[in-house]
Amino acid sequence: MTQEGRINFQYYTAAAMLLVGVALAVAGFIVPPQGEISDSVLYFTAQCFIYAGSVFGVSVYVSDKFKNLQKRLGLKDEEEPKNQET
Repeated sequence: MTQEGRINFQYYTAAAMLLVGVALAVAGFIVPPQGEISDSVLYFTAQCFIYAGSVFGVSVYVSDKFKNLQKRLGLKDEEEPKNQET
């Protein structure tokens, strides 16, 4: 799996976890006893949100720090040269 593929996989799983967390929280209000959410539902919903937040937050933090480091070193974003067949 390529680096880009791994990053896309992380984003898709984080988005799915957000949807699952919201759906589970809503379902917790709907099932009897209505208006009360079980502790286990709250725990799993919190874990979904923590995972999604860590994926999005760490990714943004790391890319920001990397760009700042590139700026300090005076590096420009350069594309890798393509292999030319001779």
